[in-house]
Amino acid sequence: MTAKITNKIVGYRVKKADPEAQAAADQPVVNKPIQMNETIERPDFLLGTTYKIKPPVAEHAMYITINDILLNEGTDHESRQPYEVFINSKSMEHFQWVIALTRVISAVFRKGGDVTFLVEELRSVYDPNGGYFKKGGVFMPSLVAEIGAVIERHLKAIGLIESEELSDVTKRILAEKRAEFETAQKTPSNDESVGDYPANATLCPKCSTKAVVVMDGCATCLSCGDSKCG
Repeated sequence: MTAKITNKIVGYRVKKADPEAQAAADQPVVNKPIQMNETIERPDFLLGTTYKIKPPVAEHAMYITINDILLNEGTDHESRQPYEVFINSKSMEHFQWVIALTRVISAVFRKGGDVTFLVEELRSVYDPNGGYFKKGGVFMPSLVAEIGAVIERHLKAIGLIESEELSDVTKRILAEKRAEFETAQKTPSNDESVGDYPANATLCPKCSTKAVVVMDGCATCLSCGDSKCG
């Protein structure tokens, strides 16, 4: 639209650009890192890891495969996120609920956000018939809990859960206590449920490993170092 000036021009001023708008325009465009969400299509290539478990409540071994997607590849924000999970076994007695469980877990993975809560939810499932000790003396309250333990192990491997490593000093103290206890007891055991710990060790409430021994009136876990005496 053209405006006709009918009055005499008595002055003029050049309008300067808004400094804030100019500064915003001069800033380089930064692409935000891609976060895991359900709109991301399944790529042709995924990174997969398979874990084998042999629970005594199942006739055959179970193979748990967790596939990860690589987001923001080649950038400073590169991350590996779980995308889907599969469980295969020759045992058919658990077929229906295993398929249902893997589909729900995979859906949670693809939804994005913090998926580490799955570990606690799965590991808190108890079998009304009682749990079992897997090889190494670690107590599993149910088969679902052991699946949760595998997922926890995987999330630690890809960095989504921080691993709690014992310090070198703690490891040395536990090794000394263990050697002293075994020397005093001299009771070797071939029981696989006990694993590498003394046969008369009891269950640790913290790490669920059968590795608690009493020395000098103090109960100490030889696996995680938990002690009632501080």
